[in-house]
Amino acid sequence: MDIDLVSAKNYVEAQPHEQFAWLRENASVFRHSDGRGGHFWAVTRYADVKLVGRDTTRFSSTPSIMLSDPSPEQDALLGDHAMMLTCDPPLHTRMRRLVAREFTPRAAEAMRKHIDELASKIVDDVIERGECDLVRDLAGAMPSYVIADMLGIPLQDGLDLYNHTEVIHSTGDSVAAGERQAAMGAMFAYSQEVFADKAQNPGDDLASLIIHGEIDGQSIDSIDFFLWFLLLIDAGGDTTRNLVGGGFHTLFQHSDQLEMLRNDLDGLLPNAIEELLRWVSPVIYMRRTATADLELGGQQVKAGDRVVMYYGAANRDPECVTDPERFDITRTQNPHVAFGGGGAHYCLGANLARIEIGSLISEILRRLDGLAPSGEPTWMNSNFIFGPTTMPVTFTPGKRN
Repeated sequence: MDIDLVSAKNYVEAQPHEQFAWLRENASVFRHSDGRGGHFWAVTRYADVKLVGRDTTRFSSTPSIMLSDPSPEQDALLGDHAMMLTCDPPLHTRMRRLVAREFTPRAAEAMRKHIDELASKIVDDVIERGECDLVRDLAGAMPSYVIADMLGIPLQDGLDLYNHTEVIHSTGDSVAAGERQAAMGAMFAYSQEVFADKAQNPGDDLASLIIHGEIDGQSIDSIDFFLWFLLLIDAGGDTTRNLVGGGFHTLFQHSDQLEMLRNDLDGLLPNAIEELLRWVSPVIYMRRTATADLELGGQQVKAGDRVVMYYGAANRDPECVTDPERFDITRTQNPHVAFGGGGAHYCLGANLARIEIGSLISEILRRLDGLAPSGEPTWMNSNFIFGPTTMPVTFTPGKRN
């Protein structure tokens, strides 16, 4: 079988599950060309993905979680600064501790009422029209509003900023020359405005907490804050936005499951969220770098080699769930790795994301009667983040709350 996990065209509408299945069976740790004269190891089995994700000693997040290393220009800009995602314990642990209290189960639960209010507002904004773009008008609005609220910036700015991250994640052949750099520049410029404002006028918000915090006795400077800001805007939107968009695409394809969910929303929604996370797997991969020569899946991995965990492949492994190619919202045993496989790098916002996802799906299904697709969706041009970028839908017009 021809194996190509790099080209973004292989992640349109669905991830390359036939390739994943062949790899799990025949070459679960596969030496894959990066298209630039180098290689990386593609890891596709559930047990191996969990092992690599948890072992921060042999598999480092430095210098990057992406297939490519930072460019010389990026290195020059950042100097000794690093994003939390590209750090290992113990520094990673100390960085995570700075913001962890804002993402605990208790903190997320305390936000539930406000998130429900945002879900109502989001649906109110479209319900009288009888049609909308499910991704841009609904799925994209929720996480953008929530993280904007947490950072203490205008809600609309959260939407605009997430659009920049979508460009940043696009492959080089799918956006115009300089477009990704321009998007990154816009994110940087906005973060510097927030830094200057919150440094002088701190509030009860996450941005102020970071700006006035310390790590190892060192205060947070403007470059540190930019990296935090980029991470929160980016990660704060990716899973929720793409899970809800990709999730409804999945439910439309499995009308029996959609009808079952509509008929028992309170009872089935928690299980449905976990099954959608497993099935959609919005984050396609995360990369680690081997710190020593080692054996993995029968392959000899050398120090410095890139090792890439494919979450969508692991989530369809029979070791993860029984009958993994069956979409089943009644599934109760579902130890998927959509938020990572546990350990130090388990998704910080997983608790909050589940509440956002549940609140928005519930509001949509309760209030948008007759919801159905009215055209073909378009998809992200990315081999890192999976999901639709547009999805036209129609429904019976209703009344605002």
